[in-house]
Amino acid sequence: MTQSTPWSDRHQGKDILRQKIWDRLKTHQAALGEPWGHIPNFVGAEQAALNLAQLPQWQQAEVIKCNPDQPQAPVRQQALAAGKCLYMAVPRLTEAHCFVALTRETLDKKGISLAEGATKAQILTHGTPVRFDAMRAIDLVVVGCVAVTSSGGRTGKGAGFADLELALLQEHQLISAQTTIVTTVHDLQVVPSEQLPMQPHDWPLDWIATPTQVFATPTPYARPQGINLQQLQKDQRQQIPALRAYLDPTPLDKTSTA
Repeated sequence: MTQSTPWSDRHQGKDILRQKIWDRLKTHQAALGEPWGHIPNFVGAEQAALNLAQLPQWQQAEVIKCNPDQPQAPVRQQALAAGKCLYMAVPRLTEAHCFVALTRETLDKKGISLAEGATKAQILTHGTPVRFDAMRAIDLVVVGCVAVTSSGGRTGKGAGFADLELALLQEHQLISAQTTIVTTVHDLQVVPSEQLPMQPHDWPLDWIATPTQVFATPTPYARPQGINLQQLQKDQRQQIPALRAYLDPTPLDKTSTA
């Protein structure tokens, strides 16, 4: 099944790879729901989250940033269960406060179970919208992926939100070279490195967790340094308030960050 998305045609090689992965998951009955056009929810997502939670880097992290996609709901639940501060991006970064913060304490006070509270809808409902200057430094970042490589290459669904989120967080000194970047995927989403072209604005992975394993990526790819203005799309400039504020700050913003 050929699936066009709003972000198709930005990179032909990645478009072809995403289509291959979505088809593969469907053919092998490894997808939960229709995978095309999404960060695909996959069979074994809960076990992949459990495997990720065994990492010392995860266990030592106090502040986690996680994507809002369905396959990472078990990861968000693990973070809340462990008492970590969880940041989640607002889908498509459409709000001026483009991250929300949530802790287990908030859910416990409202009588909401961790499984329910870890869903995107509940986090957006009960989480607290936060400005960059009110956020804590992030110890570990979880990103959603359509395809990954054992050398740390990754691609999402093509919109560029994950890379842009990381660039914004870096610009606000909330992540650093030491911040661990991980994902959870199905084993069928891991492909040879030569099949996944990496670009200068692409953030590589440090660890990958699947339902059967968790492994480090001795990645050769350098992390981007800040926002790549040449790679920004017109829709991103127009539709993301935090990006517009960064590109065209008010005099007050300039004074406050001087």
